Amino acid sequence: MRVTSAQFLELSGSPHARGYTHGRAAGGRLRAFLDDSLARLGHLTDAYTDADTVSGTGTDTGTGTARPLDLDSLRPAIEAHRAVVGEVLPELAEEIDGLAAGADIDRDAAWLLQLRREVLGYSRVTGGDCTTYASVLGRPVLAQTVDLNGNLDDQIAVLAVSGPRHRSLVLSFAGLLGYLGVNDAGVAVGLNLVLGGDWEPGVPPYLAIRHVLDTADTVDQAVEILRGLPLASSRSFMICGAYRTVCVEALGSERRVLEGGELVHTNHFLDPDFAARDEINVFAKNSSKRRLETVLKAGIPEAGDVAGHHRLLAARPIFVPDNGDIRRERTVAAVVMRPDLGELRLWPGDPSANAGEVHSL
Repeated sequence: MRVTSAQFLELSGSPHARGYTHGRAAGGRLRAFLDDSLARLGHLTDAYTDADTVSGTGTDTGTGTARPLDLDSLRPAIEAHRAVVGEVLPELAEEIDGLAAGADIDRDAAWLLQLRREVLGYSRVTGGDCTTYASVLGRPVLAQTVDLNGNLDDQIAVLAVSGPRHRSLVLSFAGLLGYLGVNDAGVAVGLNLVLGGDWEPGVPPYLAIRHVLDTADTVDQAVEILRGLPLASSRSFMICGAYRTVCVEALGSERRVLEGGELVHTNHFLDPDFAARDEINVFAKNSSKRRLETVLKAGIPEAGDVAGHHRLLAARPIFVPDNGDIRRERTVAAVVMRPDLGELRLWPGDPSANAGEVHSL
């Protein structure tokens, strides 16, 4: 299916009300998604059951044996994550419960939508998983591809959220409360998958980003929030404000902050200490390095050069095409965010075949 637009939802009110509105508007799609082999997880587990599977939430064995998935078998892992999120981010926990009520789905199913990546665990075998760059040398800009498995381009939504402190524009997939976005304080956040450490019950990085967008006034505050949260899994977070951009790499409870006028990140750790503990395999790392070097060689376009960003994001190797295998990552969206303008420009689906759309705060 060729996707050319994203569902747009305005969420306001109490945490439960925001979730309920989200669930009501997307309920039919979310129920169908959950009915599709448990949010398509059943279609994906073959990619994560080989001997290269490293770590997860207790559902993967790393032995090459199949891991049958059903909601009941996942409830203990879901509850372990919910206990942490409920303690440190209670408003987002309420919003997830509101999502369940609005969509008329099992409460644990609504939580599973936030935890799909953690439930899968991680494999060293990954073909893509986002190329992200940011610059504050001129007007500020943060841009990236979104590379996911599961054919999730049919689940794209843009959420206009009136949060507890800030309004934000948030990219969402399949009921996620967060993925990436920009807020009205001029803070934009993107992300990359990086592989390392033990993935344990905690705050999914997507919810961490949503919390940053809800509450951070500055890049410094965003960094401190990410330092303090007990994250469930390893990630790299690109944060861009009006005059400063940083990249926060997260591995277990440790954080490393990279800073520069221009930054590029793909799917391998850049901090030397973290790089020594990187779990990505050599073939995937070569792909990651190739994409990073392509951006560095091309140069980051000026913030207002929309055509330049589109050309870069929609061309190989930054653009990862569909090879027909639902288990393999491919580009399902591309985004350019302007923190100074409160603007999110989105090419949903295949960016090379899409004119895109613009959302503004």
